[in-house]
Amino acid sequence: MVILDSRGSETVEVTLQSGNTSVSVGAPSGKSRGAKEVAPFPENDARKSVQVFNTVLKQKLLGFDASDQRGVDELLKRVDGTPNFSRVGGNLAYAVSAASALLAARAQNIPPWEHIAKLSGLKPCYPLPLGNVLGGGAHAGMGAPDIQEFLVFPQRVANVVEAVKKNVETHRRLGGILLKKVGGYGGGRGDEGAYAPPLNDEAALEAVKEAAAETGMGLGLDVAASNLYSAELGKYFYKNRGVEKTVEEQLEYIAGLVERFGLTYVEDPFHEEDFESHKRLCRMFPKLLVCGDDLVVTRAELIREAARKGSVRAVILKPNQVGTLSDTVAAAVEAERNRIVRVVSHRSGETCDGFLTHLAVGLGATFIKAGVLGGERVAKANELVRIYSVHGESLPLAEVGVV
Repeated sequence: MVILDSRGSETVEVTLQSGNTSVSVGAPSGKSRGAKEVAPFPENDARKSVQVFNTVLKQKLLGFDASDQRGVDELLKRVDGTPNFSRVGGNLAYAVSAASALLAARAQNIPPWEHIAKLSGLKPCYPLPLGNVLGGGAHAGMGAPDIQEFLVFPQRVANVVEAVKKNVETHRRLGGILLKKVGGYGGGRGDEGAYAPPLNDEAALEAVKEAAAETGMGLGLDVAASNLYSAELGKYFYKNRGVEKTVEEQLEYIAGLVERFGLTYVEDPFHEEDFESHKRLCRMFPKLLVCGDDLVVTRAELIREAARKGSVRAVILKPNQVGTLSDTVAAAVEAERNRIVRVVSHRSGETCDGFLTHLAVGLGATFIKAGVLGGERVAKANELVRIYSVHGESLPLAEVGVV
């Protein structure tokens, strides 16, 4: 069926049933999307995905074994018949794939994260919450920073519940700092629940650094540089500031931010085709987590290429970028094989679904990037708390660092 995501845009929810057991998964939708991602919907229309499900997929799924994850996912690809899920839609494919995994977990009477760990062969753990506390770019309006996300994460905590609370406390303190520093700012937020004040990038970083210092948090950025880059002109355009930068100037600028603000994580600092600049940044800062999102779009073959070139130390995993759980698992396994940190991530248009949390735990992710506040973001944090309440210290807490 068609439902609404956190932006009020249409997306899809899939319900699968086996015997007396039924499960539902709502698919998120991204606004800032990599060019190599699968199509979210046919002709960008969620209703056309639902039509495909009702007229084609539903019949083919009847009698299918939900525990045959690869079989389900291969069926989705056969029905679609295109290289980028443009007939079925990546969001629908993801929802069907994830729902199948949930059914399989229910049948085994185990939590979804445990089933995912079995599928992947990776060691499960509690991921650290990587929280977007201040935002700009495609997730905010005019006057906000050009950089898309200003991120914090806990560095020294006893358990994952404390980690979740630290992110919330940092967000709260940042709100107070901004109200004092930015005249006339009423606390408005962007798509992911992060503050969206009328500040330039450096002033925004100063405010976030102050809040992070008060709570003992690490500091990072998601530059989302593909949104700033003009391939035709070969330059980056910071529109809200009226500044343009060459590729070399972009490298110098990002390196300067890393040094000045003590950043430990930088995501998509260059456009999605520029493996070389990512590599140069890695060489300049041997301990910096240079993370690829648009660069690799949850594809095992692109992660392999990035690893071979030395372009990343971390990668984003967004299941609806590739459409199936099997392909997401393959990407995570490839990252592990190359000793690359895994970051399981939400989208800017989210649902209140908690599956992403189980995916992060089951894939042994170092981080879960799921925002801080807003019902659809808190849903992921609360699911972490629930898993901890049941399993306690039987699962380790992820550790930050270059693996």
